[in-house]
Amino acid sequence: MTFDTIAADRPLRGVVVGAGFIGGQWAPELLAHPQTSLAGWVDVDEERARAAAGKLGLDDLPVSASLTAVLDGEEPDFIVNCTVPQAHHDVTVTALRRGVSVLSEKPMAVSLDEARSMVRAADESRRLFAVNQNRRFMPTLVAFRRTVADLGPLGLLTSEFFMPYRNKNFLDTLEHPLLQDMAIHLFDAARAVSGADPVSVYCESFRPSWTWYAGACSATAIFEMTGGLRYTFAGSWSAPGQPTSWTGSWRAAGTRGTALWGGDGHAPTAEAADGQVVRAYAPGSDPFPGRRRFGGLAEGLEEFVTGLRTGRAPQGECHDNIRSLAMVTAALESARTGMRVPITL
Repeated sequence: MTFDTIAADRPLRGVVVGAGFIGGQWAPELLAHPQTSLAGWVDVDEERARAAAGKLGLDDLPVSASLTAVLDGEEPDFIVNCTVPQAHHDVTVTALRRGVSVLSEKPMAVSLDEARSMVRAADESRRLFAVNQNRRFMPTLVAFRRTVADLGPLGLLTSEFFMPYRNKNFLDTLEHPLLQDMAIHLFDAARAVSGADPVSVYCESFRPSWTWYAGACSATAIFEMTGGLRYTFAGSWSAPGQPTSWTGSWRAAGTRGTALWGGDGHAPTAEAADGQVVRAYAPGSDPFPGRRRFGGLAEGLEEFVTGLRTGRAPQGECHDNIRSLAMVTAALESARTGMRVPITL
């Protein structure tokens, strides 16, 4: 995409929209980055935004329940959209149409039609719109991605995610809680690791008789990807034991060999096919050692700020991230119809 850059010699002014848990994680990142400042905080509950600012010692920070009021009054360069997914479209489009760039939490939107509308708004306004997929910055995932690149053309990529999770009340309100909440992390990682994009999917989402969820909390999916790759996914929010890591467990098979990754906290391993040589890359060091903040936010903010300054699109730029959302929406359609679904943008 092409978007306007900011040349002004000053920190970029950012506004956090949403004062829930993740908004409370993003605000310190804007305070810590040397090239950004926190210009305001917005939440539908103004007192919640005021309390969140107060916890950071920012009693004088402009807060409001009105996004447009803060956009007009503080003239930020960008917002960080930390609202609930159902609000992502309206918040993002409002900012873009007022000439303000957007860094958003996942998912981009709750439907592909909404996402397309958001991408159009970014194009028309010539503003940067990106979704921060924080797991892309995990040193172990980066190492697995480098390891897989040594395998040559891939034939198979698999991931499994099994977790006995009970702590998110909103999951009980979803028809397909695994696909609608967690799966995008693994689907986006599959794109990042393989370098391939989705072509079609067949998915089954179901509810085991023994689960504590009201909705279909378990799923299997087979994606056809570009280059002939098949990516398979299996997972459950109510696994009865032997959980995977939060980033799942992975296997990639290519012409030169196979690589395994047990998810965050595990270094990848690799084994070469006869007559071939492959290597398993070691995870790099944490670029922010000793931090207690949420992982992947500082890295995402750095890429976003660099993009606003240079015009270089960050990971998760909207024209790219919509492909990860399309994997989710197509998997949901397949689960509901029982049909293989082509993935189109």
